[in-house]
Amino acid sequence: MEGLDTLTRSLAQRTPEQLAALLSRHAEPLARRPAPTQLRGLATALWSYETLHHLVLHLDHPRLQVLATTARISQERAGRDAPAPAAPASGADYQSLMAHRLSFPHLATEPVPPEDVYAALGAAAPGPERSAAEAALESLFADGVAAPSEDGAVVVPPRLPQLLAAHDLGPFAAHAPMPVPDDAGQRHRPGVPAPRTSVHDESRTAAAQLATTLERLLASLAERPAALRKSGGLTLREIKRLAKAAGTTEPHARLLLDLALAADLIALTRSPSGITALPTGAYDDWLGRPPGERLAPVLAAWSGLWAVATHTPFGETPTALVRGHDRHAPALRYALLAALADVPQGAGAPLPPLPFTESPEQEDARTALRHLLRAADWHRPLGVTAQPMAEERAAHTLHEAAHLGLIAHGTLTPLGRALLTDPRSLEEPLRDLLPPLLEQAHFQADLTAVVPGRPAAALAELLASAADRESESHAVTWRFTPASVRRALDTGHTADTLHDALTAVAANGTLPQPLGYLIQDTARTHGRIRVLPAACCIRSDDEALVAEVAAHRALRELGLRAIAPTVLVSSRPPAVTLDALRAAGYAPALESDNGTTTVERLPSHRTKAPAPTRDPDAPLLLARRLLGLPAEPQEAARTGGG
Repeated sequence: MEGLDTLTRSLAQRTPEQLAALLSRHAEPLARRPAPTQLRGLATALWSYETLHHLVLHLDHPRLQVLATTARISQERAGRDAPAPAAPASGADYQSLMAHRLSFPHLATEPVPPEDVYAALGAAAPGPERSAAEAALESLFADGVAAPSEDGAVVVPPRLPQLLAAHDLGPFAAHAPMPVPDDAGQRHRPGVPAPRTSVHDESRTAAAQLATTLERLLASLAERPAALRKSGGLTLREIKRLAKAAGTTEPHARLLLDLALAADLIALTRSPSGITALPTGAYDDWLGRPPGERLAPVLAAWSGLWAVATHTPFGETPTALVRGHDRHAPALRYALLAALADVPQGAGAPLPPLPFTESPEQEDARTALRHLLRAADWHRPLGVTAQPMAEERAAHTLHEAAHLGLIAHGTLTPLGRALLTDPRSLEEPLRDLLPPLLEQAHFQADLTAVVPGRPAAALAELLASAADRESESHAVTWRFTPASVRRALDTGHTADTLHDALTAVAANGTLPQPLGYLIQDTARTHGRIRVLPAACCIRSDDEALVAEVAAHRALRELGLRAIAPTVLVSSRPPAVTLDALRAAGYAPALESDNGTTTVERLPSHRTKAPAPTRDPDAPLLLARRLLGLPAEPQEAARTGGG
């Protein structure tokens, strides 16, 4: 209890801003416990076993060494000074035996002078080691993982030895080892050609491809929600469908689905038929943002994801949209990115090949990865090689980072450095990588429309409604055909409205004559055949056309029969009849029972996000309450206080 008193006094001496910063840094583990109402409750939450388990995973080598050494010295002194519990008498009952077993004298702690810690680490004399140890101790104080007593001694949580006893941290190292061999920048690697593109270019290409892939994936999910298995997670069939729609691989589709779920762009909703995944209302707002603002929350979600989404251990079924249980994954990610930040340009190793195997052909790749992991271990000693399948998980993590544009040519990109510094500060580097969305297209006489870049959502929607996407690289091309124009007319456009809408987005303000003729010709025949929803009737004022349709061999499955010179009856529903007529080369329109043309729209599905976005001012409000300070006037007004 003395340790909690020391920590509570230390927390009470902070300013509201300092305490709010601590609450923000530890938001994830503290969110798993009831919100504290007093500083003593916050101290108890910080030094609880679960919170400490999470916090020590994110300590680098100097901080973990200082903490572990302090805990060891503290425990040794407390054990030496505390009397051992009396052994139970011979023939003692069960309760006496258990009381002896549960006395836990080894949990007692005593304050330790900092000089004793430095001496135990071999950092008693001034120098780099001493400076690193002092900086580590100050960081531990700032994070509330240790607390200074009134006389300057160090107090640590009593449960720390239980957490750290099984880990051999080795000698104290003030600096991380190099992630690549010393001669990596000079030596020639046989069979590995020199990169032809810069790190910036690779990152820009990856970010642009990621934005396009994610947009397609979510659009496919909006059109057709994905059903989850009863045991949880998407079926392999749904993953294949979404990967095909997005134009990506199945592992990358799983990764993007998990990131979209973490970023609240999609959510899981329960219905009578089961649980389905579909976009939230935030998806519509997301579509209207510039590309950089779209990717920022997705990349930020990757930094804290409790899973290596593309890694499926042997014997497990690949799936997505399941709750992650790998609490070490964020530490592994940070450690790898931090290690790659020290790799000089031109000295990085290629990505390890996947699947990751023990084959001799991969020995060079495994050697390079081990060099990287040695450096990563310094940044997060408990989150890298201390975990099972460390090399395999690291290889998949590196491939994910490359796919997201965070690493390239074996080193960190500017986007990766921004994520490493602060996951909330990605919009500016993304703005530099991704140019603004284009709102105009170049219409050409060969019935194509070209957007020399990434089209805005409204432009892409308009072109997709009236043309077929033909190619996509640095420029996107759509092609107009009679069928694609009929599709636009089916959704409610007339020849004039479609012509005006396309003219409004034309770069030169006009449409080429061939496209204007195509629109007029298609509109002239559109609607000459009317399909009535009566299971169903086909009517037209053109009696010759009705006779032609009735005699058409390709339409025999409809069971057509004439009930009047201008009316046919079909034995199939309206949707099937429409499809069959269009497949036979006709251009029918759907008509309602009151005689008006029915506008056909693609289905679009939305659900609510699971929870509102966290108030960014909440940590400061809580900090002021815990310190017993009145709310600022603007805070009181916002919360309704007096």
